[in-house]
Amino acid sequence: QVQLVESGGKLVQAGGSLRVSCAASGLTFNFYTVAWFRRPPGKEREIVAYINRSGGTTYYTDSVKGRFTISRDSVKNAIYLQMNSLKPEDTAIYYCAAAPGDTVATGPSGYNFWGQGTQVTVSS
Repeated sequence: QVQLVESGGKLVQAGGSLRVSCAASGLTFNFYTVAWFRRPPGKEREIVAYINRSGGTTYYTDSVKGRFTISRDSVKNAIYLQMNSLKPEDTAIYYCAAAPGDTVATGPSGYNFWGQGTQVTVSS
């Protein structure tokens, strides 16, 4: 049974930093493209970033470029999202998701497995 579990979300002040993590069981991230999505209050789920199987290709949505970094740890079978210079508009539930192989999908339908999410709240 595949399970993705996010952790690390919390309340932070604007300008601060936070790292959220995603751990997997029943699935080896080395064989998957893994993404972070977020759902801001009252809005649709949107992609934040993805990283391909090798880690050689990454994608970031425009609003987080230069502030967020996605990375993977093959030994720990984990994915991270380092978030710096946080803004109130980054407030959202953050989800990790996985798709087999290499994909360039930026929509939720392109991903097969999802975690339950972790809440990140940025206060002004």
